[in-house]
Amino acid sequence: MQLPIQSILIIRLSSIGDIVLTTPLIRLLAAAYPHATLDYCTKLPFIPLLAHNPRLSHLFTPELLPTTAYDLVVDLQNNRRSQLLVNSLKSRYHVAYHKENWKKWLYVHLKLNLYGNSWLHVVDRYRQAMDSFQPLADDSAGCELYPASEELEFAASVTAHAGKVLAICCGANHFTKRYPALHFATVVRLLMERHPSLTVLLLGGKEDVPQVNAILEAVPSALRSQMVAFAGECSLMQSAALLARSDAVLCNDTGLMHIASAFGKQLFVLFGSSVREFGFLPYHTPYELFEVSKLRCRPCSHIGRSRCKKKHFRCMHALSPESIAQRIHLYFEKR
Repeated sequence: MQLPIQSILIIRLSSIGDIVLTTPLIRLLAAAYPHATLDYCTKLPFIPLLAHNPRLSHLFTPELLPTTAYDLVVDLQNNRRSQLLVNSLKSRYHVAYHKENWKKWLYVHLKLNLYGNSWLHVVDRYRQAMDSFQPLADDSAGCELYPASEELEFAASVTAHAGKVLAICCGANHFTKRYPALHFATVVRLLMERHPSLTVLLLGGKEDVPQVNAILEAVPSALRSQMVAFAGECSLMQSAALLARSDAVLCNDTGLMHIASAFGKQLFVLFGSSVREFGFLPYHTPYELFEVSKLRCRPCSHIGRSRCKKKHFRCMHALSPESIAQRIHLYFEKR
């Protein structure tokens, strides 16, 4: 029997991709408890990701979270800070996402893979947080994002006269998740030579500007007019709207990858130190994954590192730009 629930709070404090991956659970909770208010707590930089989600009643930052008596609190962060927030609330029921950090530790440090073929996507593990309270059936739909009308208009103005549009998300928080700039430049050059009307959007935050500049400098000057650099120049949700207007996306394992998946985009995904077992593949969107699957040092971390400890960075350098460009070319040829 379903318990009477009138108010629900979801807590996920960071980061971009993780928050996007909570949107299927938002949808499921809204469907399961249609008369309940559904609130969300996250850090201020990530509020725009959820600002126009029609299923949410209120958005709070941790500092401004009221001590409201929620019927149900769903902690999808499950760290010390989120646990302190949960303890400060007068909630009737509380469930939490199980991170399985011990499995990650064994895989990273001992290369003992206990996931096998039975690993679950993080979206499914978020949903399983509800199993001890009220199991929710998977609706087989993807992630959701809702850019504002002015953000959609901005993206439409950028792409209004473009032919095919390839968005490139070349950044990532950690070095071992970043495909080398020279390799990106080779992919771009090969594609532009075969698709003269192609427009390339270079997306990312301010921290990705050096990577974007390195790509631009490595591309022949005659081709640069077809490239538009937006890294550090537009907001997060303007970037989301640009991804929504793109025909395909070439990306590292980064938050923008998950944003693109929310629009059902065709993704070409580059995994360096990342591995699928950790559950962060694109969710319910078409994609091709490029990875060096039989590399003994991989994964070297569950989040990424600031350098390659082995100094060869083979997990990224061995991903052939020519092969990647060919796969994207074949996709464009079929459209």
